[in-house]
Amino acid sequence: MSVNTRTAAHPSTSALVAAWAAPVMVIGQFGLLSGIPIAVVLVASLRDRRSRALRWWTGALALAYATPLTLWLTGPSEAPSLSKYMSPAMTAFLAATGVAVAIAHQVVRRRTTDK
Repeated sequence: MSVNTRTAAHPSTSALVAAWAAPVMVIGQFGLLSGIPIAVVLVASLRDRRSRALRWWTGALALAYATPLTLWLTGPSEAPSLSKYMSPAMTAFLAATGVAVAIAHQVVRRRTTDK
């Protein structure tokens, strides 16, 4: 009987889909709702003990999202939504961070399925 012992993380399909959905939602001006796929990716990476590298990537995405969210909620902003509050540079940075996390999840998933 063989025992399957994986040493690398294997992101779930839901985490992978959520990782790709986050930057799409940010670019599509659904900034506040993009927190849902970011939370899914964060929980998935924290639940898997083997995904240390993915935790760093996901933590960076969560921090990149939490910063403008906190500033918007606590600041004296008149913006009606998070998407309207974020500057184009912040939107691009958050989307780029989301794409980097999605690519990291895709690469890790591809490496573990090739073995």
